[in-house]
Amino acid sequence: MMTTNAEHHRWLDLTFEDALEPGMPICDPHHHFWGRPNDRYFLEDLYSDIGGGHNIVSTVFIECQAMYRQHGPEEMKTLGQTEFVQGLVAQNNSGQYGETNVAAGIVGFADLALGAPVERVLEAHLAVTPRFRGVRHINAFDASPDVPRPRPFPEGLLGDAKFREGFAVLDKLGLSFDAYMYHPQLHEIADLANAFPRVTIVLNHVGGPLGVGPYAGKRDQIFEEWKESMTAVAASPNVVVKVGGLAMPVCGTNWRERPMPVASGELAQATAPYYLHCIEEFGPERCMFESNFPVDKLACSYTVLWNAFKRLAHGFSASEQAALFHDTATRVYRLS
Repeated sequence: MMTTNAEHHRWLDLTFEDALEPGMPICDPHHHFWGRPNDRYFLEDLYSDIGGGHNIVSTVFIECQAMYRQHGPEEMKTLGQTEFVQGLVAQNNSGQYGETNVAAGIVGFADLALGAPVERVLEAHLAVTPRFRGVRHINAFDASPDVPRPRPFPEGLLGDAKFREGFAVLDKLGLSFDAYMYHPQLHEIADLANAFPRVTIVLNHVGGPLGVGPYAGKRDQIFEEWKESMTAVAASPNVVVKVGGLAMPVCGTNWRERPMPVASGELAQATAPYYLHCIEEFGPERCMFESNFPVDKLACSYTVLWNAFKRLAHGFSASEQAALFHDTATRVYRLS
């Protein structure tokens, strides 16, 4: 992904903005850490991004298929990621980097398709850190070979009996479920939510509207399909939605290919139809703005991104803004 190299940072610096409403408390409920060949995003990289003037008081780390254990039982290898992030928490607690409560919540991965035996995997994550809050399944799937498939999960996984047996363990342990999927799959989320009304389901990236492969060049049609599906999902009160993520190339945006990064005014205008529909249907108390960094760093800086959110939320009341920027996230992820 190469979001941390010097050339990319010079490009990001071409669009500079001061932070709007810098005192507003923000909990960023969706960012990653990883260490990959020629690409890393560690604690100091996050602090470099959040240091642009916004008041980031806490964050939530979200699973990203990084730092799994090399050895040991296959189902336990994902513990490496939770251990890695807990190590960064200890590093942050030194106070040498900043005052943000980084990874106040940790969302990892355990394969729920294991069924009931996944309980011991989840208990192992909880033993690593009391900050463990739930699991994320990246089960984005489309039949087209031109649409990325991040993980090799089968189509219709959320309806699988074994998966649901594992999902029931989340209910037992009081854990949440983060879901990243594409918009044609949204009916699966509604069905799962209705089957497990006591489990909070956090829908990532406004439900993944596609804009590549067979979906390219059909923005208006896809928007209407996505809109209808999101309205249906909103009828399930245990589903909340992360408002962000549209800078990903899979959504069909091309901001990363520009001579200069997008500014917050244009970004707010381009994303408003999607983001405002979510807020209208789910309500601010079930919506949370997310950075999706460093993935969305492909398109703009952290400061510009949160400026765009603030422009979008300008017409909302103080309590509604508090929910969108902080309170929904801290409630859903049970942050102290």
